[in-house]
Amino acid sequence: MQESSLAFNQITRKLILFILASIILIQLTGCSAIHTAIKKSDLDVQTKMSETVFLEPVSPKEKIIFIDVRNTTDKKISISTIIEQSIQSRGYKITADPAKANFMLQANILKIGKTDLRSSQSALASGYGGAVAGAVIASHSNSSGRSVAKAGLFGALLGIAADAMVEDILYNMITDLQIRERPRNGEVITQSQSTAASQGTSTRMNQKVTGGKVRWKTYRTRIVSTANQVNLKYEEAKGKLIEGLTRSISGVF
Repeated sequence: MQESSLAFNQITRKLILFILASIILIQLTGCSAIHTAIKKSDLDVQTKMSETVFLEPVSPKEKIIFIDVRNTTDKKISISTIIEQSIQSRGYKITADPAKANFMLQANILKIGKTDLRSSQSALASGYGGAVAGAVIASHSNSSGRSVAKAGLFGALLGIAADAMVEDILYNMITDLQIRERPRNGEVITQSQSTAASQGTSTRMNQKVTGGKVRWKTYRTRIVSTANQVNLKYEEAKGKLIEGLTRSISGVF
């Protein structure tokens, strides 16, 4: 009878330890998921420009602009019309003839996709023409339960399942922007350009252009728009990214 009672007590202690270990591991592994779900519950959209662009103020009749917006990503988006309408609302007349324009806006959308904050900051710091590296998205994992016994494995699996359902997602849109304005008040602009172009794997071609008057003052910058939210889908982020880019571009004029 005493042996049966002792065995029962041992089983009871193991069961209690199993339950306690499971609860602790669920709390530990699920804590990050809960924190992410609360912190990133609202959509956070940010748009930043690598370099500030200041244009000379002109009279209303001189506000004539040529706009060329290109998209070299694998995503289909309609943005040219939106940008044109936003700039028109600032008093500009759009022309299809660059010779008649006093301003020229050229934009190329280089990347739209899922990324991380570090890659977005790097792309912004690189500025116009800088490298656009793909981000390595770290998957959620938790190995703390492996060092615990069978009860730990059960708790860890539940924690990983919780993390899998709560994912911190960030999308970005990277755009290179070139803005030109015609010189005024007798300004004379000269240009010096040096280019090193690769030809195959072992040959480089050097090209240098010096002197000569140019008809435009040129400004270059990069715009990086980001959208961040828990379990964010691309279709939900797309509109906000376009909105941020449009607001940033039109704000220059």
